[in-house]
Amino acid sequence: MPAKRILVIDDETVILEVIQGCLEELGDMECLMAASGIEGLQVAQTALPDGILLDVSMPGMDGLTVLRQLQENAVTRSIPVVLLTARVQPEDRAKFAQTGVAGVILKPFDPIALADQVAAVFKWTL
Repeated sequence: MPAKRILVIDDETVILEVIQGCLEELGDMECLMAASGIEGLQVAQTALPDGILLDVSMPGMDGLTVLRQLQENAVTRSIPVVLLTARVQPEDRAKFAQTGVAGVILKPFDPIALADQVAAVFKWTL
């Protein structure tokens, strides 16, 4: 089975590098990287990844705005999205549950377990 392609959208370079290393080395996934919401929208539309990991808190265009634009675009609306966030308050969880995302992964995450966690949320078999 070909490797799953996942787009990671996060404004923190270190986080992008850690996620890429974890998913490519431990999960045999192909990672596409975007350092901003705008860049992420462009990559999603042209590369059509199998899934998207999307940081909620980014400067400029935040993750929820990116998510809304992905869902409004006929080309990208069927791509499953998992939110990456440090927000764990009940009201945040309730808001995320209403967005139609595939799931939420909390920051900080366990790098060793991340590939399995991503595969489980997207319902992929590694």
